[in-house]
Amino acid sequence: MVLITSPHNFSTNLNRISRHSRWYNLVKIDPWQNALKQLDDAAKILKLDPGVHEMLATPKKVLTVAIPVKMDNGKIKVFTGYRSQHNDFRGPHKGGIRYHPGVTLEEVKALSMWMTWKCAIVDVPFGGGKGGIICDPKRMSAGEKERMTRRYAYVISEIIGPGKDIPAPDVYTTGKEMAQIMDVYSVMHGQGEPAVITGKPLSVGGSLARNVATGLGVAYCVREGAKKLKLKLKGARVVIQGFGNAGTFAAEYIEKMGGKVIAVSDSKGSIINPKGLDSKKVLDYKNKHGSVVGYPGSKKITTAQLLITPCDILVPAALENQITPEIAKNIKCKIIAEAANGPTTPEADAILFKKKIMVIPDILANSGGVCISYLEWVQNLQRYYWTFDEVAKTMEKHIVRGFNDTYNLAQKHKVDMRKGSMVLAVGRVLESFEARGLWP
Repeated sequence: MVLITSPHNFSTNLNRISRHSRWYNLVKIDPWQNALKQLDDAAKILKLDPGVHEMLATPKKVLTVAIPVKMDNGKIKVFTGYRSQHNDFRGPHKGGIRYHPGVTLEEVKALSMWMTWKCAIVDVPFGGGKGGIICDPKRMSAGEKERMTRRYAYVISEIIGPGKDIPAPDVYTTGKEMAQIMDVYSVMHGQGEPAVITGKPLSVGGSLARNVATGLGVAYCVREGAKKLKLKLKGARVVIQGFGNAGTFAAEYIEKMGGKVIAVSDSKGSIINPKGLDSKKVLDYKNKHGSVVGYPGSKKITTAQLLITPCDILVPAALENQITPEIAKNIKCKIIAEAANGPTTPEADAILFKKKIMVIPDILANSGGVCISYLEWVQNLQRYYWTFDEVAKTMEKHIVRGFNDTYNLAQKHKVDMRKGSMVLAVGRVLESFEARGLWP
């Protein structure tokens, strides 16, 4: 670890870290290669047969579609959309749909693979899927987005369904888009079918606890990690990078467990108050002023300063590749709970493991969403709906069991929690494969 011993060194060190992080993120990191590397690591530990390894490294189906949309100006614009179905040995494909100008085929394939492992870790009967459309939703009207959504639903309708592939919201998609996709599918099949998609509004078959699912799941993982490290949560210092849905609810529930949030960030900046921040009041301020920056009693800091702030628990809930090797060398915490997808680079993982920092990987830490998606699907199939407490309690059981199984495997193989989670997930998928076999 680099020790910062003077104001001059502190500033110099931060400048170096910031330059390195900006350079690192300018280099396009291929998420698909990262996903394959993680599978390779698990394959070595499990001594996988090369043919089985190749099968798990290859998505079952990847669909690329053209989505012609009549824009508000009367002109037709053609968007490109994807749906990747990675593996269905354990059940129908499951995974979100994202709208973003940076969507790529490699990203969608990687996310579909990670969904396979995520579902296996928390032991829900799904395989992995993911979808996306290359677009800039911030520059589209509500009508344009709806027409694009409905057209996308139409062109992928042949491969989705309650027993085939059940999409859900992701980046820049909401319950509104999910309801529109459900409507298209239902009209095409001549009957209402809420189980075709999850993350819907309550009025059309959504589940209670969905809005808090990811953040609450992160909090459950933090609680279990603290138990293993014998870390008292009462008074534990917490830093949250990213104050969106996952970050805000993670902060709220960790606070209820006794934690003290001392620093948070959003896309416009980061703030700190070593004496503590009230996450609900910070959220109210953000909703009113558009950012957490400027919150009374806080000091503005850089992203690099936020990530290396001395604390007990760090929750990266923003973008991918935030914890680079240079950042990892200077991180001072006991637990990192990855609410975001892929916030830690593989090189940084090795550094954090040597420093004995517990990294609760994204495919476990942010699995609350897929747990609630599973429970929403079950409720839709039964046409019978549960209370918030019933849903949250069932989700907790899945996540706690997944955490303990991951931790035990990591200890057994003397590897970090990420490798432990991958060994657990791949092992469970293999059990299903061995039971089913190949046909014909």
